[in-house]
Amino acid sequence: MSRWKGLPGELDPRVRQLVVGLRRVKDRSGLSLRRLAARTGFSTSSWERYLSGRALPPREAVEAIARLGDDDPARLLALHEVAAEVWGRAPDGAPAPRPPAVAGEAVPEGEDPGTRSGAGEVPRADPSRSRGRVPRVTLVAGAVALVAAVAAAVLLAARLSDGEKTAAAPPLTGTSAAVTAPGTAGEPDRPVYTCRSERIDGRWYAGNSRTMKAVLAKGHAGPEVAEAQCLLREAGLAPGVVDGIFGPHTERAVRGLQKRSGLVVDGIIGPHTWKALRE
Repeated sequence: MSRWKGLPGELDPRVRQLVVGLRRVKDRSGLSLRRLAARTGFSTSSWERYLSGRALPPREAVEAIARLGDDDPARLLALHEVAAEVWGRAPDGAPAPRPPAVAGEAVPEGEDPGTRSGAGEVPRADPSRSRGRVPRVTLVAGAVALVAAVAAAVLLAARLSDGEKTAAAPPLTGTSAAVTAPGTAGEPDRPVYTCRSERIDGRWYAGNSRTMKAVLAKGHAGPEVAEAQCLLREAGLAPGVVDGIFGPHTERAVRGLQKRSGLVVDGIIGPHTWKALRE
């Protein structure tokens, strides 16, 4: 339970009743002033003034603290409405002088020091100043958003490009080492692939590639193609020689697998066809 300081003796009883209710809700919530400020959106110094009777809290602050303390907002809002009617009036009905700001107390940004202890309303900015500020703020925010959008688009394009390069096997060309005849002078021999089928975690692998996403079609070459050829053999289909070259025999075997598995028959190996090959 917090040890509260006494309220000012000249405080109207109706305002005093609201402040006491707010203090009780704050005590039940178990929150410090700093955590209360973080949870409600009102500054610590503002809550110090509200809970000491030096300023009337706005309606939004009353609703926010009532929700945190699992209290009935209607009761506190009713007390706030009564307090707002008498706030700032002296006992004889004349406007009461505003209490001076405490020395060293920070004034929240955007708040007029002369109206801090007023009726709890949010201070309004000077229209003559806001008219000049809003366009500049809007332009700066728009420029920042545009730069962020362009940067995100460039990054996404770069990632997609890298993903396509690693996912797709290189196409077969006339100068590729994969189709160079063995023993040709000045050119390397064609790679030799073998099938070493084994089942790992419920999926078949042939020892040439572990890909599940590479997109292969007629004209591609490489270890991914050899992996697919080995798995096609394991499935009882005939892709031809396991040479890592996606030719007509391999395409015919892929179509047969797709038809048997209920997939789209297009002769292209994608994620769904890889799944059927490895199951």
